[in-house]
Parts: sequence; structure tokens; C-alpha cells
Amino acid sequence: MNTEEMRALNTEELQMQLDQACRELMNLRFQFTMGQQTDTSRLKIARRNIARMRTLLRERELEAAREGKSQ
Repeated sequence: MNTEEMRALNTEELQMQLDQACRELMNLRFQFTMGQQTDTSRLKIARRNIARMRTLLRERELEAAREGKSQ
């Protein structure tokens, strides 16, 4: 999922995607530790997707706070 697709989601959907991505990262780490996973690039991609989602959620949180103060 790219950034444009993430921005199109509402906050609840984005939060659900974040929860799912965190679970996926945990599973990937477990598989890598157990020797079942050899493709370490998937770990990097999962971490970056989580960071993107958290950044978007934080941007929305700051925007809501800014709108609340200005009114």
C-alpha cells in the first residue's frame, strides 16, 4: 500500500491497517528468528509501512488540534 492509498483511508481504517501491519511485523520477526524466513527485506518494508501509517495518524491528530485551537 502506497502513501496515496493510505491517505485515502479514514482514520479508523488506517488504525486497523496499522494494527494488522504490526501483527505482520511480529510474525515476520518470529519467522526470521526461527529460520523460516530468509528474506530480510520484508522486515524493512513492514517497518517503513508502519512508520508511514503512524506519521499519517500523527498528522491528522495535529491537524485536529490545530483546528480546535483556532476556533
